[in-house]
Amino acid sequence: MSAAATRRLTTAQALVRFLAAQYTERDGVRRRLITGTWGIFGHGNVAGLGQALVEYREAMPYHQGRNEQAMVHAAVGHARQLNRLSAQAVTTSIGPGATNLVTGAALATINRLPVLLLPGDYFASHAADPLLQQLEHPVEADASVNDALRPVSRYFDRITRPEALLASALKAVRVLADPAETGAVTLALPQDVQAEAYDWPEEFFADRVWRVRRPAPDPAELAEAVRAVRSAARPLIVAGGGVHHSEAEDALRALVDATGIPVASTQAGKGALRHDHPADLGGIGHTGTAVSDELARTADLVIGVGTRYSDFTTASGTLFQHPDVRFLNLNITAFDAHKLAAGTLVCDARAGLTALAQALSGHRVDAAYESEYRAGKARWDETVQAAFRAEDDGAVPTQTQVLGALDAVVGDEDVVINAAGSLPGDLHKLWRARSPRQYHLEYGYSCMGYEIPAALGVQQAAPGTPVWALVGDGTYLMNPTEIVTAVQENLPVNLVLVQNHGYASIGGLSESVGAERFGTDYRHRVADGSFTGAPLPVDLAANAASLGMDVLCAKTVRELREALATARAATRPTCVYVETAPPSAALGAEAWWDVPVAEVSAREAATDARKVYERAIADRRHHL
Repeated sequence: MSAAATRRLTTAQALVRFLAAQYTERDGVRRRLITGTWGIFGHGNVAGLGQALVEYREAMPYHQGRNEQAMVHAAVGHARQLNRLSAQAVTTSIGPGATNLVTGAALATINRLPVLLLPGDYFASHAADPLLQQLEHPVEADASVNDALRPVSRYFDRITRPEALLASALKAVRVLADPAETGAVTLALPQDVQAEAYDWPEEFFADRVWRVRRPAPDPAELAEAVRAVRSAARPLIVAGGGVHHSEAEDALRALVDATGIPVASTQAGKGALRHDHPADLGGIGHTGTAVSDELARTADLVIGVGTRYSDFTTASGTLFQHPDVRFLNLNITAFDAHKLAAGTLVCDARAGLTALAQALSGHRVDAAYESEYRAGKARWDETVQAAFRAEDDGAVPTQTQVLGALDAVVGDEDVVINAAGSLPGDLHKLWRARSPRQYHLEYGYSCMGYEIPAALGVQQAAPGTPVWALVGDGTYLMNPTEIVTAVQENLPVNLVLVQNHGYASIGGLSESVGAERFGTDYRHRVADGSFTGAPLPVDLAANAASLGMDVLCAKTVRELREALATARAATRPTCVYVETAPPSAALGAEAWWDVPVAEVSAREAATDARKVYERAIADRRHHL
C-alpha cells in the first residue's frame, strides 16, 4: 500500500472521520447518517474519542450531556423525529458511564430506533490491569461491563486492534441504516486502542451512501392479502410506528379513503391519520378508545401495519374476539409480520399500502359498517370534549383538563412527548393528533426519564418546532438533569410538569391488583410504616428553576392556559408547573391488561383482585 493511499490517524480519529462521511438516501433525498455525538468524558474516552472530537469539531458536532442514559434518550428522540434516516452517537467512559447506557440501549432496540453507542473499555493490551473501574472475571479475562450491552444491541463488537475497525464500522453502520434490523449498535473501544495510530486506507474516509430500501410486496402474498380483504365484512387496520418510519401516512389515507376501512392506532402509530379523518378511531387496546376496542372485538380481519402487537395493543390476547378473526400483517420485518399466525406482506409500509390500494380498486366496506364506526367516533369525540372541558376556569385543573388546555394552544407543527405514568393512557385515549410527528410516545419500553432528553433530540432534529415534554412528578425525579443541557445549548423546549404527589399510574394499578398502593406515595412515613397523609415538602418548580429554566406556575385552569401560551412563544427553555386535582373515574380502561395477581393471600384486597383476574383471563385467546 503506497503512502499516498493511507492516512495516519488514531483509531478514535479515524472513527470520527468515518462517521462524518456516512449518509442515508431514500426516495432520492440524502441525509447525513450521524448528525452529532453526545458525550460525557472520563478517563476511558477523554484522551481517545474526546481528543478526536476536538480535532474534528467542524466535521462532527458535539453535544454535552449530564447523564449517560439521558444522552441515549436524546439520540433516540432525534432519530424518531427524522424517521430513522439520521441518528446520533453517544460516547461514555468505562465503568458506570458505560453501564448507564444499558437502559437507553434497550429502549432503542425495543422501539426499532437507531443509536450508535461508543463506550470506553479496558486496555486491550492488559498493560494496566486491572485499571480503574475495570471488571475482573476469574475465568474470562476478556469480560467487560460492556458485555451487558450485548443482549440489548442489534450489533456489538469490541475493537481490540485498530484495523478491526475497518470491517466493524461498516457492519455497524449497515445495521443503523437498515429499517428491518436497526436498533442500538455498540462499538466498545478499549482505551489504548482509541489512542493507537494506524495507516488507514483513504477509501475508508470517502463519502458513503446507504440506500434505505423500500422492498415491494411479494406478488403471491399480495394476491392472498387482497383475497382476505375482499372477503372480510368487518376489517380493521391497526397502524403502528412503521407507518411513520416509512412516511406512509399519505398511502394509508389513500387506502382508507378508497376502501372505507377504519384505522385504530398503537401508541407509536397514533397520528397515522389526522384525528378528524372520518376513519380515524384513535388508540387501540388497554389504553384505547371505546370505539376502537368495540370494533376490535368484532373485527373479522385485523390488518396490522408496522406494528409489533405489544400486550397493550392486544389487551394481553383478550381483545380480538370474533370467532373467525384472521390477521394480515404488513411489516418490513418478517419477525413481526408472522405474529398471531397472520397472513403476511413482508415489505415497506408505503410500498405495501400503495400496492394494496391499487389491487383493491373498486372495493369498499359495507355502508352500514361505515355508519357504525362513524357513529362510535362521534360518541367518543363527545367523551374527549367532556374530559377537556373545565366548567370553572378558576378551579384547579384535572390531568385531562391539562391536556385540554394544551390541545387549545398547540398548532399542527408542535410535538408532544411522553413515555410513562398515567399520562400515556390519557394521551392515547384523548389526544387529537394533527400531524404525523405531533404525537411522540415512547411506549415500547415506557421509560421514566425519557421525555426531557428526547425533547432535546427532537428540537435538534427540527429547529424552530415547539416541543413539549409532558412529565409527572415521579418521572421528573428520575432524570431532570438534561435541563442543564437545554439551557447550555439554548434549546427552547417546553416542560409541562404535572404534580400529583406520587406515582398515580402505578398507584392505581397497585390498588387494582391487591397491592394496596404500597410504596407509591410521596408522603411522610411514620414509625409503623404508614404515611401521615402530608405531602413531602418537595418544590419541583424551584428545582427546575435552579437548573436554569424559566418557570411559570399555574394554579387554575385560566392560569394554565395563559402559561402554556406564554411558554409556546418563549425562546428559551420554559417550564409550566401545575398541581392537578384528583382525576375522575370516567376514563377507565376500555380493555384488559394482564398483570398477574397473587393466587393465594391472607389479605382480602389480594383475594378479591384474584377473582377479578380469573374472570378476565378467561377471555384470552391463542391466535393460531
